[in-house]
Amino acid sequence: MSIPYCPPAPVISQDHWIPLASLDEMASKDYDIIIVGSGAGGGAVLWRLCEQWMSTGKRIGVVERGDLLLPTHYSNLPTGESVISPVNIYNNPRIGIRLGETLPQFPGIRLVHALGGRTLFWGAICPRMPDFELAEWPVGIQEMHRYYSIAERVMNVTTSYSESSTFTQIFLDRLRANGYPEATDQPIAGDIKPTQYGEIHSNVFFSSINFFARALRLHPFDLAVKARAIQVLTDRGKTLGVRVMTPDKRFYDLRAKNVVLAASALETPRILLCSGIQGGAIGHYLTNHSIVRANGVVSSKGFPEILGVVSILMPQTKNRPFQLQILGPGDYFAYQSREKPRNNEWNIDHLGSLGRVESRYENRVTLDPVKRDPYGIPEIQVHFNYSQKDTAVIYETRETIRKVASILKMELKDICLFLPGADNHESGTCRMGFDPNTSVTNPFGQVHGVSGLFVADNSVLPSMGAANPTLTTVALALRTADYISSLQNE
Repeated sequence: MSIPYCPPAPVISQDHWIPLASLDEMASKDYDIIIVGSGAGGGAVLWRLCEQWMSTGKRIGVVERGDLLLPTHYSNLPTGESVISPVNIYNNPRIGIRLGETLPQFPGIRLVHALGGRTLFWGAICPRMPDFELAEWPVGIQEMHRYYSIAERVMNVTTSYSESSTFTQIFLDRLRANGYPEATDQPIAGDIKPTQYGEIHSNVFFSSINFFARALRLHPFDLAVKARAIQVLTDRGKTLGVRVMTPDKRFYDLRAKNVVLAASALETPRILLCSGIQGGAIGHYLTNHSIVRANGVVSSKGFPEILGVVSILMPQTKNRPFQLQILGPGDYFAYQSREKPRNNEWNIDHLGSLGRVESRYENRVTLDPVKRDPYGIPEIQVHFNYSQKDTAVIYETRETIRKVASILKMELKDICLFLPGADNHESGTCRMGFDPNTSVTNPFGQVHGVSGLFVADNSVLPSMGAANPTLTTVALALRTADYISSLQNE
């Protein structure tokens, strides 16, 4: 008895780990929405709309200035902890663009031009903003908590990352017994579930690539990389699309009913200003966090054998306008293949703060009247300085760090203040609000006076408090996507 050969499987050819579209192809279509930028905000809008628009036939396009870089967060890579680390890619001037030379008042800022943006390298720390900070916002507190819950679910936010860690538990006990009862395990955007029934959980640390992967399984979209958005196309207050440029200086006009700008709190206002969008608040109210960081040595003599990692958050309170984060020990906060030694002394390289900075009109992003970048686009100027109140927070932070180090029995080696912008938490330049004179968008992220134009990155935050902003930005981006979907369904 003969057995026939199995028929060959159909061959589908693909050049990249994620499907890409050409700009020639995209310029021939009419889109319901085009998303500019692929970081946390842009990725969140994409995933949520793909979820809302399944089987509707609506067309979604995404343009990203950078190229494909990493298919996941760098810490998920087996080489992420090696001597030749993917973090070195972050420092590559062709990928991680440090703007210190051109932005002397904001010298620490670094942008990443790649699919996924800075979420490929971020610390994945995801606290909610405290209610007393949200109380001044144009979005209700309960509404924010509803979207926080959605964001935490899709980003796999957990406080169990350091669960059962000897280091964390002993440090928490010391802090709580000495005047800091609010100290807690840090919420980390990390999928730490074990593989069960063949369902793999190996992509631990979250990046916007997760949003793109989820979106691919829900609804088709076109993605073009190396496509820099330079101008939103409008006519009499209505959005028509977006103009993009390739590295070889070719222009493409992409047609869309809606455009979402999620290009960063520096690039998004530049696009609006280059587009002639009117609004006295565009680019103003630039906010960041002041960072005071210390490092030192702690003895682990007498500690139980299980040491684990250090991952502690001391959140902002009404009486403390900053939060403290403690990570360690050494460089073992996230590691894969190395064997961790049993030391009697450990470096704690990150006992650091995020200090609240006032949102002030005079801190702003403007267009340089003379200088042009390699694309021929006006370069940006940043006008920024810390107020007297901000400086007082910085000094208060330093004294608290010294007190906390003493409680932890940590011998301090160094305390320093990061350069302005080095937190990579810049925000506020397209803040939301009701008054077009003091805000750029309405509470749903729609630009005042321009139908179909939205903002969904850190720039919409009307204030930032002392919490890491990414979870809040994702929550607001999801809310903006739901609003867009509701308008399209009317």
